Amino acid sequence: MSPAFVTHGVWAVGLFLQALLAGVLLFKGKWKTFPVFTSYTIFSLVESGVGYAVFNHRNLYFAAYVIGESVLMVLGLALVREIFSHLFSAHGGLRKMATLVFRVVVVLLMLLAVAVIYAKGPIGKSGIGTALLIVEEACRIIQVGLIMLLFLFSSAFGLRWRQHVFGVALGLGMTTVGELLAVTMVPHVNKTMAWSLDLAHVAAFDLALLVWMGYLITPEPAPSDADVPQHAQLEQWNQAVMELISR
Repeated sequence: MSPAFVTHGVWAVGLFLQALLAGVLLFKGKWKTFPVFTSYTIFSLVESGVGYAVFNHRNLYFAAYVIGESVLMVLGLALVREIFSHLFSAHGGLRKMATLVFRVVVVLLMLLAVAVIYAKGPIGKSGIGTALLIVEEACRIIQVGLIMLLFLFSSAFGLRWRQHVFGVALGLGMTTVGELLAVTMVPHVNKTMAWSLDLAHVAAFDLALLVWMGYLITPEPAPSDADVPQHAQLEQWNQAVMELISR
């Protein structure tokens, strides 16, 4: 079984799963709750489909890759913001505090990203392709850092993740880590290892698609009596932060 056959097979499976996920979001009305995630999914489907169709045309594929990945990086950061908004939607005080921390972390991660870009040195003859990989690596660092921040906040304050929001965050974390490992390691390994990393990256995305669909098609359970004490404690945290901010 040739590497090209395996790659196209995994790619085709991903296209099918992306189409299914887009269908779930549209037909179950989840696009109203997650407009950015829906845009991310549909654009990713279009990008993958175009890339699959022009894979054997080097110049067209490269152009599609550059445009597609540039848009997906922006949508990925917007998706983190959407998850953030859902997680803190019912707690104004915690949301204000988390927003401040969120902005500080974004600045720090951007400085780290700039350091990564600077450490890579001059772009050289390879031009746009190398520049995109460097920017993508920096962007993925920011995304992974922000997703980790969300999970840390939810753990520290006992925030109750709604099932669908948690699924979106978990799947995004999986695919972002896979992309970060791929763009970080591929330029420094031989062709066989680079192919293996690319394949693992695509497979991780397919797995994230399954996670997203699994969570979105499962009805969210109603809050139970066991959640009442935790909710009361969370409201105390929220009120305390509101009083601190209002001083």
